[in-house]
Amino acid sequence: MNIIILGAGQVGGRLAEALADEQNEITLVDTNSDVLHELQDRLDIRTLVGHASHPNVLRRAGAEDADMLIAVTNSDEINMIACQIAFTMYHTPMKVSRIRSPEYQNREEIFRNEAIPIDVWISPEQLVTNYLQNLVDNPDALQVLDFAGGRVKLVAVKAYYGGMIMGQELREIRKHMKKGDTRVAAIFRRDRPIIPEGSTVVEVDDEVFFLAAREHTPAVMAELRRLENPYKRVMIAGGGNIGARLAQAIEHDYQVKVIEFDKRRAEYLSENLDRSIVLYGSATDSELLMAENIEHTDLFLALTNDDEVNIMASLLAKKRGARKVISLIANPAYVDLVEGGDIDIAISPHQITIGSILTHVRRGDMANVYSLRRGAAEAMEIIAHGDSHSSKVVGKKLEDIDLPDGVTIGALVRNDEVIIAHRGVEVEPDDHVILFLVDKSKVSEVERLFQVGFHFL
Repeated sequence: MNIIILGAGQVGGRLAEALADEQNEITLVDTNSDVLHELQDRLDIRTLVGHASHPNVLRRAGAEDADMLIAVTNSDEINMIACQIAFTMYHTPMKVSRIRSPEYQNREEIFRNEAIPIDVWISPEQLVTNYLQNLVDNPDALQVLDFAGGRVKLVAVKAYYGGMIMGQELREIRKHMKKGDTRVAAIFRRDRPIIPEGSTVVEVDDEVFFLAAREHTPAVMAELRRLENPYKRVMIAGGGNIGARLAQAIEHDYQVKVIEFDKRRAEYLSENLDRSIVLYGSATDSELLMAENIEHTDLFLALTNDDEVNIMASLLAKKRGARKVISLIANPAYVDLVEGGDIDIAISPHQITIGSILTHVRRGDMANVYSLRRGAAEAMEIIAHGDSHSSKVVGKKLEDIDLPDGVTIGALVRNDEVIIAHRGVEVEPDDHVILFLVDKSKVSEVERLFQVGFHFL
């Protein structure tokens, strides 16, 4: 696929890196030549210095022959104009744009060919907010991802001593389940992936990824570890777009406090949030945290735009008694350093955004794609088409499908029915098949597996 990426920032650069090794032709456009040179030295991509929305720059980038244009500069307006020009002048088939301002997001009628021709728009702030809200609602989880409109959840938990299946084989989990069913999609042990089998034994500190129907998720989590008490008191450091959206989303279910360093922004939040308490000050101010009873806080989230502030605020909150801390960290090197220590969960906002974009880049009828484990692994929901004559998966039992190494099928969704994957389950047309790839290099093999053809040799 011939793809033009506009913007070589955190999202654009990481996206180029993710796609460069997947037999795609990537052209990356940015005004910063130094950033482009650094990326070109590491990746097999073409770079172009120039303004993303200029017609001549788009022409030189190959817009006439491009299959897709992905506009992820820091400017909504530049992204929209670039998509407009690509459509009008070069007839680029697929246009994806990052849109950050809620003023544009609430006007869906403008994103159509008759107005501004954007095929898919994404809001990084809303994606991260949704991701965080899932973690707030599931105190035991390291990660919670939705498939099939939320009917199926992929949940990552760390296995602790005391879980009902600790030290037992995975096949025993079904004997303990009081209701529902589950499938362990993957286990990461000391950062090494393990493809789960019935005889696999869960060990302490394993990171276990399991799939279950939404209503059965709590019961499965209880099998894997001791359940924590639900959160009641939540403190958010940073009242920017993400912090404000999260506070607004959860303030009717939790006791929420927001700490904001900018006085005008704090005043704006106090006027526009309904039940949240807004505090003007620094999240790294120990006296402020103590005065606001940080020791009784169930969850502290550091969501400012500064990695260092988020890290320091999280460490301070944990030292002063916060039960659990989550930190938003853009720099991947920082994430690897701090996660799993005093900071319980470190979140990369750019990795979440990239996963959303990959849904539209992958070949086949993709419903969802999530980038996992710093981009090394992937989870995808792909719709099966064809019949037993034209498809390598439709009409076949799961045990008869020739899956690439390191790929597991966790569940199928058929209409409104969630079917947890077991050997005798047969794939039918239009099933939503949910797969886990511990090795992202297998993506192209999975895409080929689900291709529909006239015959097979």
